[in-house]
Amino acid sequence: MKVKDAMHAGVTWAEPDTRVGELARMMRDQDIGSIPIGENDRLVGMVTDRDIVCKGLANGKDVSALTARDVMSGPIIYCRADEEIDDAVRIMEEHEIRRLPVINEDKRMVGMLSMGDIADCASRDLTAEVTRAVSDHHP
Repeated sequence: MKVKDAMHAGVTWAEPDTRVGELARMMRDQDIGSIPIGENDRLVGMVTDRDIVCKGLANGKDVSALTARDVMSGPIIYCRADEEIDDAVRIMEEHEIRRLPVINEDKRMVGMLSMGDIADCASRDLTAEVTRAVSDHHP
């Protein structure tokens, strides 16, 4: 199965100068855990709920003044829409990430692939494998 057959299409992204509070509201309203960050029609980072907490709140920073650029993760890890699901899973395992932006042949973001998407379409063995790999506690 191809990534494009399993992913969530039509992902919304935010600009790097978007305030962290607005990103948190977007996550709440859309029931998602990450927001892609784009600039000049290119994906430049990702902000996860964990980024907001660990890079913002836990560091004692004034969250009302923080923007996506202040807390976003990089480098960008992604997969291609025409890749096999197994290949995307290997990327997730290697980088220990739960969500992957999906790009097309023109290098434009066309969707997001999550562990939930994999659980919906892949075998139980593959789903268990990726869950173990990205959920392992770090030494």
